[in-house]
Amino acid sequence: MRSDHTKEWEYHCLRPPREETKKEAGDPTKELNDLGKDGWELAETIAYTGGGTKFLILKRPAEYGEGEADE
Repeated sequence: MRSDHTKEWEYHCLRPPREETKKEAGDPTKELNDLGKDGWELAETIAYTGGGTKFLILKRPAEYGEGEADE
């Protein structure tokens, strides 16, 4: 049972763009700004053991997108 003070969240995972060498992530500012306009907020980053590609985990209140998954 959910109380009025409990928020439900939806999540989106973003892999930062790769540079030409494929060894380093590019600047994801444009993608993050575009997602921010849709109500997404950066919540966490995930890195593989030993370094490598990071995933950016974003969240927003579930009612914001009414259950729609944005790509």
